[in-house]
Amino acid sequence: MSDITSISRQLADLIKKYPADYIEAHLEEGQSSFISYRGKTLESIGRNVSVGGNVRALVKGGWGFASFNNLEDLEKRVEMAVRQANLAAEKESQLAPVSPVLDKILSGVPQNPVLIPLSEKKQILDEYNEILWRTPKLQTSVIGYADSRKNSIFMNSAGSFIEQEKMNVTLRISAIAADNGEVQQAGISAGSPGDFTFMRNQHAEVERIGKQAVTLLSAPQIKGGEYTVILDPILAGVFVHEAFGHLSESDFVYENDRMREIMTLGKKFGSPILNIIDGAAVPGLRGSYKYDDEGTPATRTHLIKEGVLVGRLHSRETAAKMGEKPTGNARAITYRYPPIVRMTNTYIEPGKTTFDEMISGIEEGVYAKNWYGGTTSMEMFTFSSGEAYMIRHGKVAEALRPVVLSGNVFTTLHNIDAIGNDLDMNQGGGCGKGGQSPLPVSNGSPHIRISKCLVGGR
Repeated sequence: MSDITSISRQLADLIKKYPADYIEAHLEEGQSSFISYRGKTLESIGRNVSVGGNVRALVKGGWGFASFNNLEDLEKRVEMAVRQANLAAEKESQLAPVSPVLDKILSGVPQNPVLIPLSEKKQILDEYNEILWRTPKLQTSVIGYADSRKNSIFMNSAGSFIEQEKMNVTLRISAIAADNGEVQQAGISAGSPGDFTFMRNQHAEVERIGKQAVTLLSAPQIKGGEYTVILDPILAGVFVHEAFGHLSESDFVYENDRMREIMTLGKKFGSPILNIIDGAAVPGLRGSYKYDDEGTPATRTHLIKEGVLVGRLHSRETAAKMGEKPTGNARAITYRYPPIVRMTNTYIEPGKTTFDEMISGIEEGVYAKNWYGGTTSMEMFTFSSGEAYMIRHGKVAEALRPVVLSGNVFTTLHNIDAIGNDLDMNQGGGCGKGGQSPLPVSNGSPHIRISKCLVGGR
Protein backbone atom coordinates (compact mmCIF):
# COMPACT_ATOMS: atom_id res chain seq x y z
CA MET A 1 0.00 0.00 0.00
CA SER A 2 1.07 3.59 -0.53
CA ASP A 3 2.66 5.75 2.12
CA ILE A 4 -0.30 7.91 3.12
CA THR A 5 1.70 9.85 5.73
CA SER A 6 3.76 11.79 3.17
CA ILE A 7 0.71 12.30 0.93
CA SER A 8 -1.32 13.55 3.88
CA ARG A 9 1.29 16.24 4.58
CA GLN A 10 0.73 17.57 1.08
CA LEU A 11 -3.05 17.46 1.55
CA ALA A 12 -2.79 19.26 4.91
CA ASP A 13 -1.03 22.17 3.19
CA LEU A 14 -3.48 22.11 0.31
CA ILE A 15 -6.71 22.45 2.33
CA LYS A 16 -5.44 25.63 4.01
CA LYS A 17 -5.33 27.44 0.65
CA TYR A 18 -9.00 27.19 -0.33
CA PRO A 19 -11.69 29.76 0.55
CA ALA A 20 -14.10 28.05 2.96
CA ASP A 21 -15.22 28.51 6.54
CA TYR A 22 -13.69 25.12 7.36
CA ILE A 23 -12.15 22.14 5.55
CA GLU A 24 -11.17 18.72 6.88
CA ALA A 25 -9.72 15.66 5.18
CA HIS A 26 -9.05 12.00 5.90
CA LEU A 27 -6.63 9.57 4.32
CA GLU A 28 -6.95 5.93 5.24
CA GLU A 29 -5.24 2.64 4.49
CA GLY A 30 -6.75 -0.60 5.68
CA GLN A 31 -6.34 -4.36 5.72
CA SER A 32 -9.01 -6.91 6.54
CA SER A 33 -9.74 -10.61 6.38
CA PHE A 34 -12.96 -12.61 6.60
CA ILE A 35 -14.19 -16.20 6.80
CA SER A 36 -17.80 -17.40 6.75
CA TYR A 37 -19.57 -20.75 6.87
CA ARG A 38 -23.16 -21.69 6.20
CA GLY A 39 -23.82 -25.11 7.58
CA LYS A 40 -20.87 -27.40 6.92
CA THR A 41 -19.87 -25.41 3.83
CA LEU A 42 -17.12 -22.82 3.75
CA GLU A 43 -18.96 -19.94 2.09
CA SER A 44 -16.23 -17.30 1.74
CA ILE A 45 -12.65 -16.65 2.77
CA GLY A 46 -10.30 -13.86 1.80
CA ARG A 47 -8.24 -10.82 2.58
CA ASN A 48 -8.65 -7.23 1.36
CA VAL A 49 -6.52 -4.11 1.26
CA SER A 50 -7.86 -0.61 0.66
CA VAL A 51 -6.64 2.94 0.42
CA GLY A 52 -8.63 6.13 0.00
CA GLY A 53 -9.72 9.37 1.54
CA ASN A 54 -12.22 12.19 1.64
CA VAL A 55 -12.47 15.96 1.85
CA ARG A 56 -15.31 17.76 3.63
CA ALA A 57 -15.80 21.52 3.28
CA LEU A 58 -18.14 23.94 5.07
CA VAL A 59 -19.23 27.23 3.45
CA LYS A 60 -21.99 29.36 5.00
CA GLY A 61 -23.69 26.38 6.60
CA GLY A 62 -23.48 24.20 3.49
CA TRP A 63 -21.43 21.02 3.45
CA GLY A 64 -19.58 19.56 0.48
CA PHE A 65 -18.13 16.05 0.55
CA ALA A 66 -15.89 14.17 -1.85
CA SER A 67 -14.50 10.67 -1.29
CA PHE A 68 -11.94 8.92 -3.47
CA ASN A 69 -9.82 5.76 -3.70
CA ASN A 70 -7.15 7.25 -5.95
CA LEU A 71 -4.62 9.42 -4.16
CA GLU A 72 -3.61 11.32 -7.29
CA ASP A 73 -4.85 14.82 -8.16
CA LEU A 74 -5.93 15.65 -4.60
CA GLU A 75 -6.34 19.30 -5.54
CA LYS A 76 -9.31 18.34 -7.70
CA ARG A 77 -10.91 16.55 -4.70
CA VAL A 78 -10.60 19.65 -2.53
CA GLU A 79 -12.02 21.83 -5.29
CA MET A 80 -15.01 19.47 -5.67
CA ALA A 81 -15.86 19.55 -1.96
CA VAL A 82 -15.60 23.36 -1.79
CA ARG A 83 -17.71 23.75 -4.93
CA GLN A 84 -20.43 21.49 -3.49
CA ALA A 85 -20.38 23.43 -0.22
CA ASN A 86 -20.88 26.72 -2.08
CA LEU A 87 -23.90 25.26 -3.86
CA ALA A 88 -25.46 24.33 -0.49
CA ALA A 89 -24.50 27.57 1.29
CA GLU A 90 -27.43 29.44 2.80
CA LYS A 91 -26.69 30.58 6.35
CA GLU A 92 -23.98 31.22 8.91
CA SER A 93 -21.78 28.21 9.63
CA GLN A 94 -21.88 26.76 13.13
CA LEU A 95 -19.16 24.53 14.60
CA ALA A 96 -18.35 24.25 18.30
CA PRO A 97 -14.72 25.20 18.88
CA VAL A 98 -12.10 22.46 19.25
CA SER A 99 -8.42 23.24 19.68
CA PRO A 100 -6.07 22.01 16.92
CA VAL A 101 -4.24 18.79 17.80
CA LEU A 102 -1.00 17.18 16.60
CA ASP A 103 -0.86 13.55 17.73
CA LYS A 104 -0.10 9.97 16.72
CA ILE A 105 -1.83 7.04 18.42
CA LEU A 106 -0.88 3.40 17.98
CA SER A 107 -3.36 0.62 18.72
CA GLY A 108 -1.23 -0.96 21.45
CA VAL A 109 -2.12 -4.43 20.11
CA PRO A 110 1.07 -6.55 19.91
CA GLN A 111 0.07 -8.43 16.73
CA ASN A 112 -1.93 -7.26 13.72
CA PRO A 113 -4.75 -9.86 13.56
CA VAL A 114 -5.02 -9.55 9.77
CA LEU A 115 -1.49 -10.93 9.39
CA ILE A 116 -2.28 -14.15 11.26
CA PRO A 117 -2.46 -16.77 8.46
CA LEU A 118 -5.91 -17.46 7.08
CA SER A 119 -5.11 -21.17 7.37
CA GLU A 120 -4.72 -20.80 11.14
CA LYS A 121 -8.01 -18.92 11.48
CA LYS A 122 -9.79 -21.47 9.29
CA GLN A 123 -8.47 -24.34 11.40
CA ILE A 124 -9.96 -22.79 14.55
CA LEU A 125 -13.32 -22.20 12.86
CA ASP A 126 -13.30 -25.73 11.43
CA GLU A 127 -12.97 -27.00 15.00
CA TYR A 128 -15.94 -24.88 16.07
CA ASN A 129 -18.03 -26.08 13.14
CA GLU A 130 -17.18 -29.71 13.91
CA ILE A 131 -18.31 -29.21 17.51
CA LEU A 132 -21.61 -27.72 16.35
CA TRP A 133 -22.31 -30.59 13.97
CA ARG A 134 -21.90 -33.20 16.68
CA THR A 135 -25.19 -31.83 18.05
CA PRO A 136 -28.26 -33.97 17.26
CA LYS A 137 -31.21 -32.24 15.57
CA LEU A 138 -29.01 -29.41 14.32
CA GLN A 139 -30.56 -28.09 11.10
CA THR A 140 -27.95 -25.54 10.10
CA SER A 141 -25.37 -23.15 11.48
CA VAL A 142 -23.81 -19.82 10.57
CA ILE A 143 -20.27 -18.70 11.41
CA GLY A 144 -18.86 -15.29 10.57
CA TYR A 145 -15.35 -14.08 11.40
CA ALA A 146 -13.79 -10.74 10.49
CA ASP A 147 -10.76 -8.68 11.46
CA SER A 148 -9.23 -5.40 10.36
CA ARG A 149 -6.36 -2.99 10.84
CA LYS A 150 -6.86 0.64 9.79
CA ASN A 151 -4.47 3.57 9.78
CA SER A 152 -6.36 6.85 9.47
CA ILE A 153 -4.95 10.36 9.21
CA PHE A 154 -7.17 13.37 9.95
CA MET A 155 -6.25 16.96 9.14
CA ASN A 156 -8.16 20.23 9.03
CA SER A 157 -7.73 23.83 8.00
CA ALA A 158 -7.31 24.87 11.65
CA GLY A 159 -4.03 22.93 11.84
CA SER A 160 -4.94 19.53 13.33
CA PHE A 161 -2.98 16.50 12.15
CA ILE A 162 -3.92 13.24 13.89
CA GLU A 163 -2.79 9.74 12.95
CA GLN A 164 -4.67 6.85 14.59
CA GLU A 165 -4.20 3.11 14.22
CA LYS A 166 -7.23 0.94 15.03
CA MET A 167 -7.76 -2.82 15.00
CA ASN A 168 -10.85 -4.97 15.31
CA VAL A 169 -11.77 -8.67 15.62
CA THR A 170 -15.31 -10.13 15.64
CA LEU A 171 -16.81 -13.61 15.79
CA ARG A 172 -20.49 -14.52 15.46
CA ILE A 173 -21.87 -18.05 15.57
CA SER A 174 -25.49 -19.25 15.37
CA ALA A 175 -26.79 -22.78 15.82
CA ILE A 176 -30.28 -23.56 14.47
CA ALA A 177 -32.02 -26.77 15.58
CA ALA A 178 -35.24 -28.25 14.23
CA ASP A 179 -37.61 -31.11 15.15
CA ASN A 180 -41.22 -31.88 14.19
CA GLY A 181 -41.74 -28.48 12.62
CA GLU A 182 -40.24 -26.58 15.55
CA VAL A 183 -37.18 -24.37 14.95
CA GLN A 184 -35.02 -22.74 17.65
CA GLN A 185 -31.65 -21.03 17.65
CA ALA A 186 -28.87 -19.99 19.99
CA GLY A 187 -25.78 -17.92 19.34
CA ILE A 188 -22.70 -16.09 20.54
CA SER A 189 -21.27 -12.74 19.54
CA ALA A 190 -17.76 -11.84 20.66
CA GLY A 191 -15.01 -9.44 19.72
CA SER A 192 -12.03 -7.36 20.76
CA PRO A 193 -10.20 -4.17 19.74
CA GLY A 194 -7.59 -6.27 17.93
CA ASP A 195 -6.53 -8.99 20.37
CA PHE A 196 -6.95 -12.38 18.65
CA THR A 197 -6.52 -14.39 21.87
CA PHE A 198 -10.23 -14.86 22.64
CA MET A 199 -10.68 -16.59 19.27
CA ARG A 200 -8.68 -19.60 20.38
CA ASN A 201 -10.78 -20.63 23.40
CA GLN A 202 -14.47 -20.60 22.43
CA HIS A 203 -14.83 -24.40 22.23
CA ALA A 204 -16.92 -24.82 25.38
CA GLU A 205 -19.17 -21.90 24.48
CA VAL A 206 -19.73 -23.27 20.97
CA GLU A 207 -20.72 -26.65 22.42
CA ARG A 208 -23.08 -24.89 24.84
CA ILE A 209 -25.00 -22.98 22.15
CA GLY A 210 -25.47 -26.14 20.06
CA LYS A 211 -27.01 -27.93 23.04
CA GLN A 212 -28.99 -24.80 23.96
CA ALA A 213 -30.68 -24.66 20.54
CA VAL A 214 -31.78 -28.29 20.91
CA THR A 215 -32.97 -27.79 24.51
CA LEU A 216 -35.20 -24.91 23.43
CA LEU A 217 -37.12 -27.21 21.06
CA SER A 218 -38.84 -28.85 24.05
CA ALA A 219 -38.95 -25.84 26.39
CA PRO A 220 -42.41 -24.51 27.31
CA GLN A 221 -43.69 -21.11 26.21
CA ILE A 222 -44.53 -18.59 28.89
CA LYS A 223 -48.05 -17.27 29.38
CA GLY A 224 -48.01 -13.70 28.15
CA GLY A 225 -48.45 -10.89 30.64
CA GLU A 226 -46.74 -8.41 32.90
CA TYR A 227 -43.90 -9.79 35.02
CA THR A 228 -40.98 -8.70 37.14
CA VAL A 229 -38.08 -9.29 34.76
CA ILE A 230 -34.35 -9.56 35.32
CA LEU A 231 -32.12 -8.86 32.33
CA ASP A 232 -28.59 -10.23 32.12
CA PRO A 233 -25.72 -7.86 31.16
CA ILE A 234 -25.94 -8.71 27.44
CA LEU A 235 -29.67 -8.08 27.02
CA ALA A 236 -29.60 -5.05 29.34
CA GLY A 237 -26.69 -3.66 27.30
CA VAL A 238 -28.62 -4.11 24.07
CA PHE A 239 -31.62 -2.43 25.68
CA VAL A 240 -29.62 0.62 26.77
CA HIS A 241 -27.94 0.91 23.36
CA GLU A 242 -30.91 0.34 21.07
CA ALA A 243 -33.84 1.68 23.08
CA PHE A 244 -32.17 4.63 24.81
CA GLY A 245 -28.75 5.29 23.26
CA HIS A 246 -30.02 6.19 19.80
CA LEU A 247 -32.42 8.70 21.35
CA SER A 248 -29.36 10.39 22.90
CA GLU A 249 -27.72 11.02 19.53
CA SER A 250 -28.27 14.74 19.17
CA ASP A 251 -28.79 14.87 15.41
CA PHE A 252 -31.91 12.76 15.96
CA VAL A 253 -33.02 14.99 18.84
CA TYR A 254 -32.32 18.25 16.99
CA GLU A 255 -34.24 17.21 13.90
CA ASN A 256 -37.33 15.91 15.73
CA ASP A 257 -39.64 18.33 17.55
CA ARG A 258 -41.24 15.60 19.62
CA MET A 259 -37.88 14.19 20.74
CA ARG A 260 -36.62 17.67 21.69
CA GLU A 261 -39.62 17.97 23.98
CA ILE A 262 -39.13 14.49 25.48
CA MET A 263 -35.33 14.57 25.77
CA THR A 264 -35.14 17.75 27.85
CA LEU A 265 -32.03 18.02 30.00
CA GLY A 266 -32.91 17.97 33.70
CA LYS A 267 -35.90 15.68 33.18
CA LYS A 268 -36.22 12.71 35.54
CA PHE A 269 -36.02 9.39 33.71
CA GLY A 270 -35.48 6.93 36.55
CA SER A 271 -34.65 6.40 40.20
CA PRO A 272 -31.40 7.74 41.75
CA ILE A 273 -29.72 4.33 41.26
CA LEU A 274 -29.76 4.73 37.45
CA ASN A 275 -26.63 6.02 35.70
CA ILE A 276 -26.04 5.63 31.94
CA ILE A 277 -22.70 6.41 30.27
CA ASP A 278 -21.39 6.65 26.73
CA GLY A 279 -17.72 7.23 26.12
CA ALA A 280 -14.86 6.39 23.79
CA ALA A 281 -12.52 7.51 26.60
CA VAL A 282 -13.35 4.27 28.43
CA PRO A 283 -10.23 2.28 27.47
CA GLY A 284 -9.82 -1.20 26.00
CA LEU A 285 -13.16 -1.57 24.21
CA ARG A 286 -14.13 -1.82 20.54
CA GLY A 287 -15.79 1.59 20.66
CA SER A 288 -12.75 3.26 22.24
CA TYR A 289 -10.48 5.85 20.60
CA LYS A 290 -8.59 9.01 21.50
CA TYR A 291 -10.10 11.34 18.87
CA ASP A 292 -13.28 11.08 16.83
CA ASP A 293 -13.46 11.60 13.07
CA GLU A 294 -13.65 15.39 13.50
CA GLY A 295 -10.50 15.49 15.64
CA THR A 296 -12.47 16.08 18.85
CA PRO A 297 -10.98 14.40 21.96
CA ALA A 298 -12.96 11.43 23.25
CA THR A 299 -14.98 11.92 26.43
CA ARG A 300 -16.89 9.88 28.99
CA THR A 301 -20.38 11.38 28.84
CA HIS A 302 -23.05 10.92 31.50
CA LEU A 303 -26.37 10.62 29.68
CA ILE A 304 -28.40 9.87 32.80
CA LYS A 305 -26.98 10.67 36.24
CA GLU A 306 -28.84 9.56 39.36
CA GLY A 307 -32.01 9.15 37.31
CA VAL A 308 -31.85 12.57 35.60
CA LEU A 309 -31.11 13.27 31.92
CA VAL A 310 -27.92 15.33 31.99
CA GLY A 311 -26.26 14.87 28.59
CA ARG A 312 -26.38 13.74 24.99
CA LEU A 313 -23.97 12.82 22.22
CA HIS A 314 -22.62 15.48 19.86
CA SER A 315 -20.64 16.30 16.78
CA ARG A 316 -19.14 19.78 16.53
CA GLU A 317 -22.09 20.93 14.42
CA THR A 318 -24.87 19.59 16.66
CA ALA A 319 -23.11 20.93 19.75
CA ALA A 320 -23.05 24.43 18.22
CA LYS A 321 -26.69 24.23 17.11
CA MET A 322 -27.84 23.17 20.58
CA GLY A 323 -25.49 25.40 22.57
CA GLU A 324 -23.69 22.46 24.22
CA LYS A 325 -20.18 21.02 24.26
CA PRO A 326 -18.93 18.52 21.65
CA THR A 327 -18.52 15.04 23.10
CA GLY A 328 -16.30 13.39 20.49
CA ASN A 329 -19.07 11.23 18.99
CA ALA A 330 -18.73 12.10 15.28
CA ARG A 331 -17.84 8.82 13.56
CA ALA A 332 -17.63 7.41 10.04
CA ILE A 333 -17.32 3.72 9.26
CA THR A 334 -14.79 4.33 6.43
CA TYR A 335 -13.41 7.17 4.32
CA ARG A 336 -16.36 6.69 1.95
CA TYR A 337 -18.75 8.44 4.38
CA PRO A 338 -18.90 11.74 6.26
CA PRO A 339 -18.97 11.47 10.07
CA ILE A 340 -22.33 11.46 11.84
CA VAL A 341 -23.28 11.32 15.53
CA ARG A 342 -22.77 7.76 16.81
CA MET A 343 -22.49 5.89 20.10
CA THR A 344 -19.19 4.38 21.25
CA ASN A 345 -19.25 2.31 24.48
CA THR A 346 -22.70 2.63 26.06
CA TYR A 347 -23.54 1.07 29.41
CA ILE A 348 -25.43 1.23 32.70
CA GLU A 349 -23.06 1.83 35.60
CA PRO A 350 -22.98 -0.88 38.28
CA GLY A 351 -24.92 -0.59 41.50
CA LYS A 352 -24.53 -2.46 44.78
CA THR A 353 -27.06 -5.29 44.52
CA THR A 354 -25.92 -8.91 44.16
CA PHE A 355 -27.77 -11.25 41.82
CA ASP A 356 -29.02 -13.34 44.76
CA GLU A 357 -30.39 -10.21 46.46
CA MET A 358 -32.02 -9.10 43.20
CA ILE A 359 -33.85 -12.37 42.66
CA SER A 360 -34.69 -13.27 46.27
CA GLY A 361 -37.97 -11.38 46.59
CA ILE A 362 -39.52 -12.46 43.27
CA GLU A 363 -42.37 -14.98 43.67
CA GLU A 364 -42.97 -15.36 39.94
CA GLY A 365 -40.89 -13.60 37.32
CA VAL A 366 -38.68 -14.01 34.26
CA TYR A 367 -34.91 -14.14 33.86
CA ALA A 368 -34.08 -13.08 30.26
CA LYS A 369 -30.59 -13.57 28.83
CA ASN A 370 -28.77 -12.79 25.59
CA TRP A 371 -30.70 -11.66 22.51
CA TYR A 372 -31.19 -12.38 18.84
CA GLY A 373 -33.39 -9.63 17.49
CA GLY A 374 -35.45 -6.54 18.13
CA THR A 375 -36.90 -3.33 16.79
CA THR A 376 -37.32 0.20 18.07
CA SER A 377 -39.66 2.96 16.93
CA MET A 378 -39.12 6.29 18.67
CA GLU A 379 -39.56 5.44 22.38
CA MET A 380 -41.22 2.03 21.81
CA PHE A 381 -39.17 -1.17 21.74
CA THR A 382 -39.54 -4.91 21.17
CA PHE A 383 -36.64 -7.29 21.93
CA SER A 384 -36.34 -11.06 21.70
CA SER A 385 -34.18 -12.76 24.32
CA GLY A 386 -31.81 -15.56 23.40
CA GLU A 387 -32.65 -17.53 26.55
CA ALA A 388 -35.30 -17.27 29.26
CA TYR A 389 -36.08 -18.94 32.59
CA MET A 390 -38.92 -18.72 35.04
CA ILE A 391 -38.16 -17.28 38.45
CA ARG A 392 -40.11 -18.98 41.22
CA HIS A 393 -39.92 -18.20 44.94
CA GLY A 394 -36.63 -16.33 44.58
CA LYS A 395 -34.87 -19.01 42.49
CA VAL A 396 -34.11 -19.53 38.78
CA ALA A 397 -36.43 -22.36 37.69
CA GLU A 398 -37.30 -24.10 34.41
CA ALA A 399 -36.03 -23.02 30.99
CA LEU A 400 -38.53 -21.32 28.66
CA ARG A 401 -38.71 -20.61 24.96
CA PRO A 402 -37.04 -17.25 24.31
CA VAL A 403 -39.40 -14.44 25.30
CA VAL A 404 -40.31 -11.15 23.64
CA LEU A 405 -40.10 -8.02 25.79
CA SER A 406 -41.84 -4.83 24.74
CA GLY A 407 -42.74 -1.43 26.10
CA ASN A 408 -41.97 2.25 26.32
CA VAL A 409 -38.30 2.92 27.05
CA PHE A 410 -38.99 5.82 29.43
CA THR A 411 -41.57 3.88 31.43
CA THR A 412 -39.16 0.95 31.56
CA LEU A 413 -36.29 3.11 32.82
CA HIS A 414 -38.55 4.30 35.67
CA ASN A 415 -39.38 0.67 36.44
CA ILE A 416 -35.74 -0.35 36.98
CA ASP A 417 -35.71 -0.89 40.75
CA ALA A 418 -32.43 -2.80 41.24
CA ILE A 419 -29.03 -2.64 39.53
CA GLY A 420 -26.39 -5.29 40.03
CA ASN A 421 -22.73 -4.99 40.99
CA ASP A 422 -21.56 -7.15 38.05
CA LEU A 423 -20.98 -4.87 35.05
CA ASP A 424 -20.03 -6.79 31.90
CA MET A 425 -19.36 -5.34 28.44
CA ASN A 426 -20.35 -7.12 25.22
CA GLN A 427 -17.62 -6.65 22.62
CA GLY A 428 -19.38 -8.37 19.74
CA GLY A 429 -21.76 -5.60 18.67
CA GLY A 430 -21.93 -3.60 15.49
CA CYS A 431 -24.17 -0.54 15.13
CA GLY A 432 -26.00 0.64 12.02
CA LYS A 433 -27.16 4.15 11.18
CA GLY A 434 -27.41 6.26 8.05
CA GLY A 435 -26.27 3.41 5.81
CA GLN A 436 -23.06 2.97 7.83
CA SER A 437 -22.83 -0.53 9.33
CA PRO A 438 -21.43 -2.32 11.26
CA LEU A 439 -19.64 0.37 13.26
CA PRO A 440 -17.51 -1.05 16.11
CA VAL A 441 -19.23 -0.39 19.44
CA SER A 442 -19.52 -1.99 22.85
CA ASN A 443 -22.49 -2.03 25.17
CA GLY A 444 -23.08 -3.46 28.58
CA SER A 445 -24.69 -3.36 31.98
CA PRO A 446 -24.87 -5.22 35.25
CA HIS A 447 -27.93 -7.41 35.81
CA ILE A 448 -30.97 -5.13 36.17
CA ARG A 449 -34.44 -5.76 37.59
CA ILE A 450 -37.52 -4.24 35.95
CA SER A 451 -40.50 -4.29 38.28
CA LYS A 452 -43.10 -4.31 35.48
CA CYS A 453 -42.39 -5.44 31.95
CA LEU A 454 -44.70 -6.81 29.26
CA VAL A 455 -43.67 -10.32 28.19
CA GLY A 456 -45.19 -11.86 25.07
CA GLY A 457 -46.21 -15.51 25.12
CA ARG A 458 -49.07 -17.89 24.53
